[in-house]
Amino acid sequence: MASLSGGSAEAARDWSAYQFEIYLNGVAGIVPRMPTDLTRLEEVAGRWLAPGPVGYVTGGAGNGRTVQANRAALDRWQIVPRMLRDVSERDLTVEVLGRSLPAPLALGPIGVLSIVHPEAEPAAARAAAAQGVPYALSSVSSTPLEQVAAAMGDGERWFQLYWGKDREVTRSFLGRAKASGFSVLVVTLDTPMLSWRPHDLDQAYLPFLRGVGTANYFTDPAFQAGLARPVHEDLNAAVLHFTAMFSDPGKTWDDLAFLREHWDGPIVLKGVLHPDDARQAADAGMDGVVVSNHGGRQVNGAIGALDALPGVVAAVGDRLDVLFDSGIRSGDDVFKALALGARTVLLGRPYAYGLGLDGQAGVEHVIRALLNEFDLTLALSGHTSATGLTPEALTRAD
Repeated sequence: MASLSGGSAEAARDWSAYQFEIYLNGVAGIVPRMPTDLTRLEEVAGRWLAPGPVGYVTGGAGNGRTVQANRAALDRWQIVPRMLRDVSERDLTVEVLGRSLPAPLALGPIGVLSIVHPEAEPAAARAAAAQGVPYALSSVSSTPLEQVAAAMGDGERWFQLYWGKDREVTRSFLGRAKASGFSVLVVTLDTPMLSWRPHDLDQAYLPFLRGVGTANYFTDPAFQAGLARPVHEDLNAAVLHFTAMFSDPGKTWDDLAFLREHWDGPIVLKGVLHPDDARQAADAGMDGVVVSNHGGRQVNGAIGALDALPGVVAAVGDRLDVLFDSGIRSGDDVFKALALGARTVLLGRPYAYGLGLDGQAGVEHVIRALLNEFDLTLALSGHTSATGLTPEALTRAD
C-alpha cells in the first residue's frame, strides 16, 4: 500500500486501497458496476447514451487523425521497469501552481455535462472534491458556477475561460469565479472558433443552440444587460447573443494583460503545443501552460500532445508549471506524461463517460481506478514518487 510521509491530512490518501476494496467486495458477490479498464468506457457509454451526446463527447475534428495521434504519441513511449528497489512506500503528492495536490491529477474542463447526466457538473465536482483532486469548471457548463462551487464545499476548483468578444462579460465571469472560491484561471486558447466536427455535423447536434451549456452566460448580469428581454421571455434572442460573442479569433498575446489585471491568482494557458508559444506565455507573466490539442477536437492532423510535451518542458519548465492533457486513459499514460516533464495531468473524456454511466459514483470510480493503476505502475516500475520520474524511466519505441 502507498504511504505518504508529510503533507496535509487531505493529501494522505492510500490510492492502492481501491484494488483491495474491489476484491473484497467480490467475496460478497459484488463486482464493479463499470469497467476497471478505463479504455473500455467509451464503448460502454456508446451503448447507453444517445447518439448526439455520444458524438459530442467522443468526436474529434475532421476524421479523427489528431485523436489517433494522441494515442500513438503515448504508445510510442514504453516504460522500462527497474527491479529490487524498495517501493513499499510511495508518495503521489505534487506541488502545482502553488498548491499541494494529493495526486498528479485534475478533472479537466468539459462543457454541457447535462447532455450525459441530469446532475451534470455538480456531480462531477462533488466526485472531485470527495477524492481531493481539483475540478476545472468549463465556461460552457450546464450549471451556474456558483452552484457548482456550493456543491464542492472546500474542494479545490479552477475556472476555465472561453475568452469571448465582450470584455464586460469576461470581467463579470472573473469576478463571479473569484467570489465563488475558484483559485486558478485556465484560459483556453485553441478554440477561437469551433472546428469542423463530423460527429456533431452528421447529427446536426450543437447543444448551445438549444440553450444548453449556456448557464453561466444566461445568469450573468453583464450578458443580460445586452438583451432586450429576459432570457426566459426570448430564448432564441439569448442564444443568438451568446453565439455572437462567444468566440473571438482576433485575440493576441497583448490581450493577456486584461486577464492579469482582473485576476489575481494563477493563470494557466491551455492549448500550447509550440515551444515559442510557451516562451511567450512565460514572458507575459503567466503561471502555467497546459500542453494540449483539446483532445483532438480542434485541428485535424495536429501533432500528438505528448509529442509536443518535451519541447515545451525544455523551453519553459524552469519558468512556469507545465501541465498536460489530451489522450490520458490509464495509469501508465499518467506515468509517461510525468516522466516527460508534466507537473500534473488533466483528465477529460473518461470522467464524462463515468458521469454518464453512473453519476457521481461513476466519476469517483474513474478517479480511483486511474490513480490506483498509476500507483501500481509507479511501484512495479521501481519508483516511489510522482515528482521523481524522469525521461530515463522510458524508452522510445520508434
